[in-house]
Amino acid sequence: MALDANMQILVADDFKSMRNLIKGILNQIGFKHVHEANDGKEAWDVLMSNDISLVISDWNMPNMTGIELLRKVRQSQEFKDLPFLMVTAEGVKDNVIEALQSGVSGYIVKPFSPASMRDKIQKIFAKRAQA
Repeated sequence: MALDANMQILVADDFKSMRNLIKGILNQIGFKHVHEANDGKEAWDVLMSNDISLVISDWNMPNMTGIELLRKVRQSQEFKDLPFLMVTAEGVKDNVIEALQSGVSGYIVKPFSPASMRDKIQKIFAKRAQA
């Protein structure tokens, strides 16, 4: 399945180095429009003012965590179906279950390769195309 290189992606992570890494991977995959946010609150503001097609969010962030952002996105009429990829250093089974129960589209544990991120994104959009 071909992904739209022009779609806008939001990367939320409190570490600039991780945002840069993910942004670099997305550019490598072919995505050109990547927005950044330091935390869930900033991510929500970016969502409200841009036509975002995919959220890639860290779990652990100050002000509003990734799981809190995911719940807010899923509760909103406007964004309830927005693809949401959770990125975390936590491979803890309870966290994975909590994210799935909260409606996450995909889950990837750090460290990850560009290929595994591309595969996760492709799976998310392939699943959406079948729905």
